[in-house]
Amino acid sequence: MHLFCVPHSLCSWKKSVFSFFFFPAFQLMYFLLSALGLVACILAVAFSAHHYLQMTKFTCDTILESCQCKLDTADPLSRTFVYQDAADCDSLTSMLNLYLLLQMVLNLITALVCLSACFVMWKHRYQVFYVGVRFYPLTATEGQRQKV
Repeated sequence: MHLFCVPHSLCSWKKSVFSFFFFPAFQLMYFLLSALGLVACILAVAFSAHHYLQMTKFTCDTILESCQCKLDTADPLSRTFVYQDAADCDSLTSMLNLYLLLQMVLNLITALVCLSACFVMWKHRYQVFYVGVRFYPLTATEGQRQKV
């Protein structure tokens, strides 16, 4: 928007209708979507961790070109998981455990990204917090104004 404006004070985007109505709405939507993503990633980590703990307690047997896994072999009513066309139960369970661990790690990284986005938006909104890097030195008049 600044490319078409000659005097900066007359058509600053901070004084326009766009910045007054839409920019806070975009910031709020960005914060809410980041918070929703954070909750979804934490739930995905919990889901993966629960299933990983269940997989470590499985007892698996190969029966007719399929792998049948039970949580408790003594209980006749315990749930049985059948994996068709899986001849090697050990490689199947190790692959699933690795997949669940990878899923936990990736969702945890994504949760940290969403948390950092929420943190930056919160700090930017309610405290003086600068994310950028200053490339020019601070002059004496600017330094005196910031100390006040």
